[in-house]
Amino acid sequence: MVIGKPAWLQALDSEKFFVPCSHHEHAKKNEKNICCLDCCTSICPHCVSSHRFHRLVQVRRYVYHDVVRLEDLEKLIDCSNVQSYTINSSKVVFLKKRPQNRQFKGSGNVCTSCDRCLQEPYIHCSLGCKVEYVLRQKKDLSPYLRPCKTLQLSPDFHIPHDDDEANETTHSTIVEGDEPMASSDSENLSLPCAKIIHTSRNGRRYICARSATSVTDEEYMTANMSRRKSIPHRSPLC
Repeated sequence: MVIGKPAWLQALDSEKFFVPCSHHEHAKKNEKNICCLDCCTSICPHCVSSHRFHRLVQVRRYVYHDVVRLEDLEKLIDCSNVQSYTINSSKVVFLKKRPQNRQFKGSGNVCTSCDRCLQEPYIHCSLGCKVEYVLRQKKDLSPYLRPCKTLQLSPDFHIPHDDDEANETTHSTIVEGDEPMASSDSENLSLPCAKIIHTSRNGRRYICARSATSVTDEEYMTANMSRRKSIPHRSPLC
């Protein structure tokens, strides 16, 4: 039986990645960088909980192009003769063809679909180029497909939970530093200390961790103004 592109392969080729997820517009890290092979759609890390029993592949970016770990793709399709690259100690493969503006005139291998210069012994610059070549030459992709029932994200991939955002300090930020907060009549405010910035409708309040003395935005700005140097006086002319 002649088999063309499976649905999951079409999804890797046609879905848009690294765009905001419409289902989690207000969430942090909502960039869609995962492809669910069972639903044939791109998802963000917040969507993983709804697809936790599906086959998932993380899509990465390399020189402004989508790539996938070779280790993951090899479980789905034969990637031999496709040039791979190393990113963070992991080999990756480009998903789509990357045609060159100028024609290659030197010696060496060139891609079978887009004429890109390649290293020996590779003849395809991306997975898309190999699929296009196989379908053009043999009209059948089935010998290259591999059965894969389970495919999960790598253990180092962080999946955000609802608790993560609940634990974040959305209304206050602690900034550690050795700089004095501001110069004012209070001696304590000139001491090196941690600064806690509280945001409210009436503006921010700055609290010195050592003295628990607080000042408003207006007082803080006034104190900062007082630290500026006075107008320099010219030396008398001789």
